Amino acid sequence: MTIVKKSKSGLYKTAAGFLIWLVAACTFSPPRSGDSVPTVLSSSPASNATGVALDGTISATFSEEMDPATLTSSTFTLTSGIAAIPVLGTVIYADSTVVFQPTGDLESNGLFTATISTDASSASGVALATEYAWSFTGRPAGIPVSLGTAGDYVTLAKTAISGTGAVVTGDLGISPAFATSITGFSLIDPATSFSTSAQVTGKVFAADYAAPTPAKLTAAVIDMGLAFTAAAARTPDVTELGNGNIGGMTLLPGVYRWSTAVMIPTDVTLTGSASDVWIFQIAETLGMAAQKKIVLTGGAVAKNVFWQVSGAVTVGAGAHVEGVVLTATAVTFGAGTSIKGRLLAQSAVTITGSVIVQPAP
Repeated sequence: MTIVKKSKSGLYKTAAGFLIWLVAACTFSPPRSGDSVPTVLSSSPASNATGVALDGTISATFSEEMDPATLTSSTFTLTSGIAAIPVLGTVIYADSTVVFQPTGDLESNGLFTATISTDASSASGVALATEYAWSFTGRPAGIPVSLGTAGDYVTLAKTAISGTGAVVTGDLGISPAFATSITGFSLIDPATSFSTSAQVTGKVFAADYAAPTPAKLTAAVIDMGLAFTAAAARTPDVTELGNGNIGGMTLLPGVYRWSTAVMIPTDVTLTGSASDVWIFQIAETLGMAAQKKIVLTGGAVAKNVFWQVSGAVTVGAGAHVEGVVLTATAVTFGAGTSIKGRLLAQSAVTITGSVIVQPAP
């Protein structure tokens, strides 16, 4: 068939030419002039969000119904880092919302950018006027503080341990002070490498006991100091939260730093998974009111919570703590208090009438 051209009058010279024009006209359907331009109303996670869960989805909600065929892994993308490395995933659209489901968990503490291109169009064929992009940061990496051999003890102190009426699950240790600085436990058979007590489900060690105890305690005390320094050296994710008053807050995993004292006048909740880590760097003292609690939710575990405190730690009567206390000075727990964790103090520990339970490994 020969190529058909339109005459000067605008009419086609043959019926075949008219047919070609008709098919082309029916195939191309430009948007109507009255059709609105779609926009993104909201996104999840929100733009500039931090501490985003690593196993979640990324989504955007439009101002109107969109054409599902235009929302694919080519028009809705996710990249990682400044280098914009593509993240593999699946795109699903329903009810004006498009969802990007990553193939695997996102990288810890990574920067991510989600982008919806102008190739995405509404159901009436109108494209986004401009590309829509937003960024967010994943949850910080869960790297616990290494306690070394200090982690062999539920309570470790340098100068004194006082525990009248205390109930302890785990081993106690004191060094360089001697066993006479452990009071309130009615120690049994202190002449060997360790002693026992009816109040302790475990062993009690002191610097003047038989070998190899003195050397082991010296190493543990050194490791306690190293753990304190290592916890203090972590880069903070959040600083000066609540001006030192964190009562009533729910805290995501991360490193929190204060240049002041920290007060806990009401319950505090730590929510995260069993692999998440919390480090609280406190330049002055830590005080917790009577009958208040540290609550772990979402699978969070005590062994991954670290209270690094340069000043004294004081916990009111009947309060409950979760985590490892690393203090440069003293720890004092009031009557009826409890902790699932460890008390590692570079001076004295007072746990009169307290219940101390080492965390699960």
